[in-house]
Amino acid sequence: MLRYTLLRLLGAIPTLLLVIVLAFLLVHAAPGGPFDDERVLPPEIAANIAAYYHLDETLPQQFWRYLSGVVRGDFGPSYRYRDHTVSQLIGSAFPLSLKIGALSMLLAVIVGVGAGIVAALRQNTVADRVVMTVAMTGISIPIFVVAPVLVLLFAVKLHWLPAGWSGNAGYARLLLPVVSLALPQIAYIARLTRASLIDVLGSDFVRTAKAQGLGIVAIVRFHALKPALLPVLSFMGPAIAAVLTGSVVVEEVFGIPGLGQFFVRGALNRDYTLVLGIVIFYAALIIVLNLIVDVLYGVIDPRIRHR
Repeated sequence: MLRYTLLRLLGAIPTLLLVIVLAFLLVHAAPGGPFDDERVLPPEIAANIAAYYHLDETLPQQFWRYLSGVVRGDFGPSYRYRDHTVSQLIGSAFPLSLKIGALSMLLAVIVGVGAGIVAALRQNTVADRVVMTVAMTGISIPIFVVAPVLVLLFAVKLHWLPAGWSGNAGYARLLLPVVSLALPQIAYIARLTRASLIDVLGSDFVRTAKAQGLGIVAIVRFHALKPALLPVLSFMGPAIAAVLTGSVVVEEVFGIPGLGQFFVRGALNRDYTLVLGIVIFYAALIIVLNLIVDVLYGVIDPRIRHR
């Protein structure tokens, strides 16, 4: 297992390098610059700023300088947040994004797996059709529609929950962002669990367990649920990354000072280093999460061995 993990990490280096190259080229191909605003700077001051941030160098020189810093774990200074480095901004904002994302995935797994089990055990009944209809609706409606609708209903109309990230709202301010992020994932997990559990319940070992007199609850709990959750586990790696990146929209809607808000502000302000740092951080996170999922495969299903 250790050898497999090391080989996967080594194989991820070219992927991460390709992400860095493409992100660097795309960011620098965008029109405008980090110091272009309504006030026109004198040529001498503009030249001094460009020299200080090495923007007067050629693009290959800038890329090599930036890549050398990334290898050392230094994403460079932020062009807009003058007193902070990109690493400091990511370190301060990511814990909040991680908290919201983790709570969203926990809610999605609990509700999605439960709904999928109910739908599988009540196949082709009213309960099954209701679960699948709600799941398809959740998949079809994007987050940028769900979040404002929840704010309009529960904050503006009913006044049950705060509409934004107010400082005195306590844990109530987490509820709407967490639910907004969790709803699409609940729909996917419910459909995956239903389809996988129906397939597992038709297996030979399940029929043997039924012949021995075990009830359906015991069969699902002790025999069928583990193998049925393998497709859900495969989905979890990209899903967690999608929740964290999807928080870009949610954090803007609810005014949450997380990593997504920094990404949007950095893109609008042409803060090259901030945008690049967040993109690289997310790419590395996706690689690590997918690796964790692959390793957990062997833990859940002993039949799987990594060679």
